[in-house]
Amino acid sequence: MIRRFMIAAVVALSGCGVTPAGDVPSRQATAPTRLPPMKAFSGTQASAPTRANSLIATDFLDLSFQLESGRALPVLSRFETPVSLRVTGNAPAHLGADLKRLLSRLRSEAGINIRRVSGTRAASITVEVITKAKLKSLVPHAACFVVPNVSSWEEFKRERRSPKTDWTQLTTRTRMAVFLPGDVSPQEMRDCLHEEIAQALGPVNDLYRLNNSVFNDDNFNTILTGFDMLILRAYYAPDLSSGMTREQVAAVLPGILERLNPAGGSGQPAFIPPTLPAWTTAIQTALGASGSGAHRRAAADRAVSLAYAQGWRDTRLALSYFAVGRLNMGADGHKALEAFRKAEAIYSASQQTRLQAAHMGVQLAAYALSSGRPDQAIAIVNTHIPPVLSAENAVLLSTLLMIKAQALDLAGHGREARLVRLDSLGWARYGFGTDAQVGARLAEIAAIAPKVKG
Repeated sequence: MIRRFMIAAVVALSGCGVTPAGDVPSRQATAPTRLPPMKAFSGTQASAPTRANSLIATDFLDLSFQLESGRALPVLSRFETPVSLRVTGNAPAHLGADLKRLLSRLRSEAGINIRRVSGTRAASITVEVITKAKLKSLVPHAACFVVPNVSSWEEFKRERRSPKTDWTQLTTRTRMAVFLPGDVSPQEMRDCLHEEIAQALGPVNDLYRLNNSVFNDDNFNTILTGFDMLILRAYYAPDLSSGMTREQVAAVLPGILERLNPAGGSGQPAFIPPTLPAWTTAIQTALGASGSGAHRRAAADRAVSLAYAQGWRDTRLALSYFAVGRLNMGADGHKALEAFRKAEAIYSASQQTRLQAAHMGVQLAAYALSSGRPDQAIAIVNTHIPPVLSAENAVLLSTLLMIKAQALDLAGHGREARLVRLDSLGWARYGFGTDAQVGARLAEIAAIAPKVKG
């Protein structure tokens, strides 16, 4: 229901490692006076889900019959008529292109009958673009969010504490409103579109155990994946309807999944132990925005210990190590580096989590650059670029390319470095938004590199 600023953005690089021995002065780098045109992604190729249908069935039920807060939803709710969508507010031009691509994917990959309508016509889903300040005035911790049974910000303000906007009271969806800020980067707006429109249509819960989904509070995946499209396609299968209970859905779900995903085998729901609440509390504390650094670092360490105690060796352990690495970047460089390495090893073990591995790799590449090992930095970057391109993460892609350009400079390949840096700036304009933010990221990476001789 709410997309939070948590870890989707690349974390600060300046504390990514230990300062290498010797005289390593920082140097200034600025973006060109005129940046290249903004780049945009096209032709999404979502990979098919690899989880067994028995596990996907349990995922579907847990996503569909529970809220993020833990409250149970008594029945399934969805739109029972073709879905119309309109955009209101001060929407930038790039939003239209990203929305068009998303709706096309929802029709072709999820089989949902959804169309955009223009003008002031009433719509099933209203996407209202407002300022970031206005959004945070009512929901401070949200980047964007979706609300049932309203069609405008003013209506939401009037009804936000009434039963009308209570998800547990919903039986059939007729009106949904998505609120997102218009004064953020193009990528941030696109990410909000994907997650919030998906939740306006389907499940409103998130699960930490999912490794390749936007329905996960870790926010590594920012566009709808093949798994997500399968969940939505099942959500709108003719075998289901609004008002069905969890037991009723569970009875017909195996047949739905076997039909939609024959490679997944039997769809009889399997028992999956719930994620330990104490671990969830620890990871949310560690990656949250409140509390002292020491308190959050302790929470990250506790998350690692709890993950080991539960026997987890999956993405939950990797996320715990990521939190340790992120929070120790300015406090204990050696500990941060080791944590990122452990997280990357876990994520790299599966094709489904190569994007998460790339988030770790950007830190390891930055450390190699700062340590005067350009060839190693380039090799790390090259390993992680393909999954980042596939996931359409321009923030991460541009940062990796900036590191590669800096490493090429350090290795004496100036011409190639200029071409790679130019490429990075086009993606950075989509990922970061303003020229000032693009220049700041470029300067930040230049500052961690040893001075080029000559």
